[in-house]
Amino acid sequence: IGPHYVIRVRLNDFFSIFKERNVSYKDEKIQIMYGITGQKNLKEKSLTFLQGYEGSQPVRIGNRAFSQKQNDIFGVLLHVIDQYLSVFKRGTIENRESIWTVVRTLARHVEKHWGLKDRGIWEFRGMKKHFTFSKVLCWVAMDRAAKIALYFDKEAYARTWTDYAVRIKAQILKHGWNPQLGSFVQAYGEEHLDAANLLMADYGFICADDPMYVSTVKRTDACLCRDGLMYRYRNSDDFGEPKSSFTVCTFWLVKSLFRIGDRQRARELFENLLSLSNHVGLLSEDIDFTTKRLLGNFPQGYSHLSLIDAAITLSDEKITKGLDL
Repeated sequence: IGPHYVIRVRLNDFFSIFKERNVSYKDEKIQIMYGITGQKNLKEKSLTFLQGYEGSQPVRIGNRAFSQKQNDIFGVLLHVIDQYLSVFKRGTIENRESIWTVVRTLARHVEKHWGLKDRGIWEFRGMKKHFTFSKVLCWVAMDRAAKIALYFDKEAYARTWTDYAVRIKAQILKHGWNPQLGSFVQAYGEEHLDAANLLMADYGFICADDPMYVSTVKRTDACLCRDGLMYRYRNSDDFGEPKSSFTVCTFWLVKSLFRIGDRQRARELFENLLSLSNHVGLLSEDIDFTTKRLLGNFPQGYSHLSLIDAAITLSDEKITKGLDL
């Protein structure tokens, strides 16, 4: 069973869930997350009677972020739907109306909200900002929605959403770039760097050989990488200054360095990170910079998905040389 089959099954499940539960999703309010059985209320609670692992309190259930405004998630979903359609065009006929309704609803939501502040990919609780990466994924949403519209012969929608994509990109290039730092920054008008901006090339917002992207990768490496591991960002958040690395971000750096031509450093960082996995090769969400202890959610799905993605990227060089990964 290949990855494309998995994408197809998951999206078919997604559209079926809406139909089977008779949920009206035409222009309905969309949350950034739902419970595993479709719950909409994920109110966060602290379980004070539990000590937590090694006294790590508070122990919580639920997730307060369910009510947050995160404009990035819509771009991710529309990107996946676009990939689904590009691979399984013949297999989507039965779901055409469901797919188009979802796409139109998501795109209209981005039309209305892309210019507003949000909580960003890292779910900041104490602040809303014009996060650069949120805007990038709003661009992704409009860019992919326009492509999907053309697939469904909706040319008027495609023109409208392409116009939005052009406007969003122009704003990002103007306000998300800090010429003094020579880098895209975490939020408009700030000087903080953010590892999420390394994904700009992955989503096609900018070419990997564009001087602005190359400079961003190098600057991010210099400022956020410590002993071969990456911070998400170094500015204070709701819990103070970050103290541990975020595993997925190190893999993002590996892929970015490889794509801008620094392949030796990319491979060194990759091998170093693999050496920090446990005895069966599993990785956690965070890693302590000093002790290299695995911290946070374990095992973490994002860490392993990004490991696979980085490995595929690094394999391009070996395939070229006729070697095995």
